[in-house]
Amino acid sequence: MAANETDTIVTAPVKTAADGDTPKGFVLALVVFMMWGFLPLYLKLVAHLPPLEVLAHRIIWSVPFAGVVVGYAGQGGEIAAACRQPKTIAVVALCSVFICINWGTYIWAVSNAHTVDAALGYFINPLFSIALAAVILREQLSRTQLMAIALAVIAVVIMAVEIGSIPVVALLLPFSFGMYAFLHKIVPIGGNPGFTLEALIMSLPAAGYIIWLEATGNGHFLGSLPDALLLIGCGAATAIPLMIYANAAKLLKLSTIGIMQYIAPSMIFLIAVLVFREPLQPVKLLAFALIWAALAIYTSSLLRARRRPAPASR
Repeated sequence: MAANETDTIVTAPVKTAADGDTPKGFVLALVVFMMWGFLPLYLKLVAHLPPLEVLAHRIIWSVPFAGVVVGYAGQGGEIAAACRQPKTIAVVALCSVFICINWGTYIWAVSNAHTVDAALGYFINPLFSIALAAVILREQLSRTQLMAIALAVIAVVIMAVEIGSIPVVALLLPFSFGMYAFLHKIVPIGGNPGFTLEALIMSLPAAGYIIWLEATGNGHFLGSLPDALLLIGCGAATAIPLMIYANAAKLLKLSTIGIMQYIAPSMIFLIAVLVFREPLQPVKLLAFALIWAALAIYTSSLLRARRRPAPASR
């Protein structure tokens, strides 16, 4: 998942979130969050392949899908301009590192029966983001936000004590995506061009790794047509939802997006337990209960903020 893209894929003027939520935006957001929710089912189809190889192909094949959208929207100039700015390239490259860690962790989690941990990580994600804003941007947190973060921390500590180690997947996913989202907000390039440039940067080592795999006889792309099609599909499963989200974000309020983002981890959790039959130990269930309580507190603050009347203009 990478739900921070904010560009539209068309150049015509559209009604934005400043005008309030729109039915089209709601439908697009619902579609994209469901697509991200169903993603583990697709990743399970490639679970027999090495996660690092799947990651490399996910990167490579996202480039043409993203490139078509950027070309159609006439945003190629933004990429060219960014390439002439070393500082921008440096930040985009750092974005690439964090999103690569996020994707790789998620692929590994699904392939190794840790999808429940991945769902927990994505539930923690919004709470980590507001904590990150407080630490880096010195934003003031409300009492309800502090309470929500405290519950999330307690949940992670309980898991760590019970299993005797740090819950790596549940922490690495929100950390990597939180850092990616933060960096993406400060880089001076639009969402779709930025993602395309990230994919281009990541594609260099990814292509080298794929070539090495095939040259040494360890690759699975050239030897199996079904595997090749599934690996190509990883690119579509990566780029297409991002582009849909780019439109949805323009047509909904930020608070609406914030509430709807729980759809994806909820579906991931249900798929992990009901479809993949991953065990849900009591300690993990307790951790989820604490996280859900934290999110309920956080969401209630968002809803109260939405109902609060705007200050009268002078």
